[in-house]
Amino acid sequence: MFKAILIEKAESGQSVALKELDESQLPEGDVTIDVHYSTINYKDGLAITGAGPVVRRWPMVPGIDLTGTVSESSYAEFKPGDTVLLNGWGVGEVHWGGLATKARLKGDWLIKLPAGFTEQQAMAIGTAGYTAALSVDALVNAGVTPDMGPILVTGTPGGVGSVATALLAKAGYTVVASYGEESEKDYLTRLGAKEFVHRDTLSGPGKPLQKETYAGVVDSVGSHTLVNAIAQTNYRGFVTACGLAQGADLPGTVMPIILRGVSILGIDSVMCPKGPRMAAWARLDRDLDRALISEIGHEVSLEGALQAGADIVAGKIRGRVLVDVRR
Repeated sequence: MFKAILIEKAESGQSVALKELDESQLPEGDVTIDVHYSTINYKDGLAITGAGPVVRRWPMVPGIDLTGTVSESSYAEFKPGDTVLLNGWGVGEVHWGGLATKARLKGDWLIKLPAGFTEQQAMAIGTAGYTAALSVDALVNAGVTPDMGPILVTGTPGGVGSVATALLAKAGYTVVASYGEESEKDYLTRLGAKEFVHRDTLSGPGKPLQKETYAGVVDSVGSHTLVNAIAQTNYRGFVTACGLAQGADLPGTVMPIILRGVSILGIDSVMCPKGPRMAAWARLDRDLDRALISEIGHEVSLEGALQAGADIVAGKIRGRVLVDVRR
C-alpha cells in the first residue's frame, strides 16, 4: 500500500482526498520509484481545486514534479538505488504523478538527480525553477546581453519569477521585478532585483505600442500582462512566455512584433527534449545560490499539499512549495 492524493470524478465535478492505494493500481511504466519529495506548481493547484482543465484522465494522482529512489527498473539507464528527478511529461495530467509515496514512470522521462543538488533543493526548484532556467537560456541564446538594457520579470514573487530573478541577477542582468505588496520588495531584492514595477500597471488593457523599456522579458502570467510587456520591449527585443496565471488569452495586436521586430519565444517545460532540459539544470547548478533556495522554497506535508494547491491558485504563495510526501 502507498499514500497518494487522488482526484476522482464526481457529480459536482471532482473529488480530491488523501488515500491509501494498492501498488497494483500504479499505471504502466518501466521504472518504479519510492517518492521522497514533490512540489505544488500552479498547474497542480488547478488540478487539485478543479479550477482549470488540467486532469485529462481519471482517476488522477497530481504532481508534475518528483524526486526519489528507484526500487524497480527494466530501463537500462536506471537501476535500484538510483536517485532520479522528474519534471513534466504530462505526469499529473494523463499519468499518475508525484503527490504520492510511490510512482511508476517511463524511464525516458527521468534524469538522474544532478550531483550539485539534494532532493529537497531539486524540488524547491522544481518545474517552476527549471522553466525559469529554460527562459533565461532562451534569452541568452537569442543574444540578449546585460548591456542591452533591463529585463522585466513578471509573476514575481511566484516560483518562476523568483528563480528567474536570481538567475538573471547572477548572470549580470538588471532585473525589474513585478510586485503586488510592498513587503515583497525585500524578498525580491535579496534575490537580486534592482528595480520594481507594480503588477497593476501591467494587468489591464494598454496601448499597442508603449515606451521602449526592456531588452527582454520573462513572463509567466499571460493575458494583458504579457501584451503590455511586449508593448514595452525594445526594438528587436525578446519576450519569453511560459505561463498563464492571469489568463490564456493574448488580447493585443501584432504592432510591436511588426514595427519593432519584437520576438516572442515560447517556453515549453513539459515535453522539452533532454538536451535543453539538462542545459537548464546545468545553469541552475552553476548559477543558483544554494542559500537562496531556502528563501524560495518552504515545505509542507502530503496532506498539507491540498491546502497549498488552493493557496497557489488564490495567489497566496510566495516562491516554491516543497512537499515531503513521507510526512
